[in-house]
Order: sequence, then structure tokens, then C-alpha cells
Amino acid sequence: MNGENCFADQAKLLRVTNLRSGYGRIPIVNGLSFSVGEGELVGILGHNGMGKTTLLRTLMGYLPTSGGRIEMSGMDITQRSTTQRARAGIGYVPQGREVFPGLSVLENLRMGCFLNAEPENKVIDEILTFFPRLKAYLGRIGGALSGGEQQLLALARCMCGAPRIVLLDEPTEGIQPSIIEEMISTLRDIGKARNLTILLVEQNLNFLSALSQRILVLQKGMITSEISAETARDPALIHDFVGMA
Repeated sequence: MNGENCFADQAKLLRVTNLRSGYGRIPIVNGLSFSVGEGELVGILGHNGMGKTTLLRTLMGYLPTSGGRIEMSGMDITQRSTTQRARAGIGYVPQGREVFPGLSVLENLRMGCFLNAEPENKVIDEILTFFPRLKAYLGRIGGALSGGEQQLLALARCMCGAPRIVLLDEPTEGIQPSIIEEMISTLRDIGKARNLTILLVEQNLNFLSALSQRILVLQKGMITSEISAETARDPALIHDFVGMA
């Protein structure tokens, strides 16, 4: 299955066709195809080592493609740089968060405003309405925050760039349950307010099913099936599709 069943009434924001990439001569992503509609929330599920992070890094331009095509709103960005892709509207929150540990929370947010043409203060004030927890920590250095607070900061920093689509890689890894629930609520609110598109790689099935409208199953670098969020809530069905629960 190639994962092309996007909602008919949604414009194709991201289209990936026969994409191939990897590390040196080691192929990881093996000719997969899918599309994501504007404003859609799509999950990607699979075992470790199946190519999920490699896919996101390739979409963001950190890894070169060895074949296939990536389009944003019909524009071919396959050979574009990471900065050009960010300017086209792709945001990325990597696994491990990667906040600037020696910079304050406010300085981290200011770094996220680099590609935004709006006044910096206006952007940050608006973003903090979605991330009220961070208001009390603006002067604290990023490295002093808890893991969950760093994840919220990484999300907020990404949103300061006004992306049209956000690539999220394992955002709940090592995060306390209370902040996981906060992230679900926050991402839903931002999605509705900004018609934001999200492509989510996640092992936490509750988080994945709570946010995703549909879920692509990735195995050995290829999309093998597409399942509903309801299916992801059933461990027995997930085991049938993915071999995990």
C-alpha cells in the first residue's frame, strides 16, 4: 500500500513519491509514497529501526534523497536545503528535543523567530498563549528545565517559525504523563487555531491515537498499511498490523 488515501476535501500540502534515502550506502527508506492534506494530523507507527526517524530527517533535508520526490504545495523541494524547506513551511522537532541548553527559555523562543517576518515580541506573546507553563520560566536556561518542559519549549520554539507542517519525532519519550496530556491539548488547540498539519512519529499508542486522524504503518522503510486511530487503541489489532502492542 502506498498511503495515498488522503481526505478528498483537503489540499495536498505534502506529497512524497517513491522516496529513497539512507546513510551512505545503507538504504533505510525504500521507495515509500504518501501524502498529507492541509490541516491533517497523520501518525507514523512502526518498530525501532524501520526508518521512521530517517524519513523525517530526509523530509527536513538533513539526509539526502537517493531517489524519489518531495513536494510542498506542488513545489518540488527534493533538492532544497534544510533552510529552504523551513522557509517553505516545514518545522521539525527532533527526537531528544535539542533545545539550546545554555540559552534562556526566552532566547530559545527568539531563535525560533528567525524565519518569521512578524515582530518578535508579537510572535512570542501569541505562542505563549498556547504554552502558558513556559511564561514562568522565560529567564531560566533551557538545560535547567525538566524533560517535559524542554519538550514543550522545543514545540513552542518550532511554532515561533510559523510552520505549515510540523514533523514530530517521538515527542513523549521520557516525558511525565501530566505533560503528555498537556501536549495533546496544546497540539489540538494549535492545530485548530492555525490549520496546522502534523506528521507524528510516536510509539505511545494513546498519544498517537489521540492526535492522529489516520496512521501509516512503516516496516523496513516502506509503508505497508494505513489504519484508523480507533484501530490504534486496540492492542490486539495493532499486533496484527505491526506486531507490537
